[in-house]
Amino acid sequence: MTFERHPVTVWKKSSFSGEGGNNCIQLATTPAGVAIRESTDPGAIVTTTPVRLRAFLDAVKTGALDAPRQA
Repeated sequence: MTFERHPVTVWKKSSFSGEGGNNCIQLATTPAGVAIRESTDPGAIVTTTPVRLRAFLDAVKTGALDAPRQA
């Protein structure tokens, strides 16, 4: 993943975010792949490829990135 500042024309947010606030992650497609930003800091954009984004989302969903539980 890289951190870049560049314009993207169409940002999409989750329907779970609701209409009321700036508390969501937004995604957009770019010529380089996928751009991701936090609505509270829209100037900071992370870019990645669709394959790497899928791998990250799969790891989140399966708990592979969870911290070990303390005994």
